[in-house]
Amino acid sequence: MARTEQHAEGAGPFTTRLTWHLPDGGTAVWESRPARRRGTLAVRPPGSATTRHTSAGDVALRRLRRLNTIAATAFVIGGALFAVGAGMAQFGSGDATTVASVYFAGGLFFTTGGYVSLLQVVNAPRHVPGGEGRLVTHGWRWWSYEPARVDWLSTFVLFAGTLVFAVDLVDSFLQGLTVQQINRLIWAPDVIGCVLFLVSGHLGFAEICHGRLCVRRRSLGWWIVAVNQLGSALFMLSALAAFTRPSTGSLINADITNWGTLVGALCFSLGGLLQALERPAGSRTTRARSR
Repeated sequence: MARTEQHAEGAGPFTTRLTWHLPDGGTAVWESRPARRRGTLAVRPPGSATTRHTSAGDVALRRLRRLNTIAATAFVIGGALFAVGAGMAQFGSGDATTVASVYFAGGLFFTTGGYVSLLQVVNAPRHVPGGEGRLVTHGWRWWSYEPARVDWLSTFVLFAGTLVFAVDLVDSFLQGLTVQQINRLIWAPDVIGCVLFLVSGHLGFAEICHGRLCVRRRSLGWWIVAVNQLGSALFMLSALAAFTRPSTGSLINADITNWGTLVGALCFSLGGLLQALERPAGSRTTRARSR
């Protein structure tokens, strides 16, 4: 029996939630974030007021747990290193090369977390086309191109942002730059990276809220996106304040630059800690809740 979609929700061209009838008369609900992060699909048997959350296979669950642990750890460490670097810059506890080295190390962890987050999407279990209410797991892939999926686009933009930040961090080791070169080689990539982080967070909200504005205080996923988006906004504020004035050769506001980076980095570390909790259950189980 072909799948009959009762309702499709999403943001613009992206579908983030699908509801359809099952051959036995029940109902299945696929949501993008729970499926890719926890490997779950909601199924309600015919005539029942209880929704069961069925899980993908054990291979998929182990894969999701492993990738989630790596990404979360990378963001925690990367954020901590950026906070340390900003603190050193603010309080003058290290020279410019030392501070740049700490930032660069943090950038490596951010890039790792960004790529592994993309791998989570690429290798997430998929819902079965047709009438079945289950998720299937495909073979391992290191890359995919799926811009029609909001989760793929969000994590790809995040990963791209970490790569742009890497340009900024490498250029920060250069010596003897003019003010124009500093703004072009260091400041501009920093701002572009911040914009990409903000776009990624916006897409993350679109995935969770299905294209609407929402506040979901009981949703761990919503809090993860919200905390990371706050960090991205603080990074943007920090980047804007780091513009070097051609007339004086000084930053617009060094205090805002350092404190914005420090607090924003701590937001990313907190987001990583919360992400470590958003993982599949320890074994393949079916959970139920009343509606």
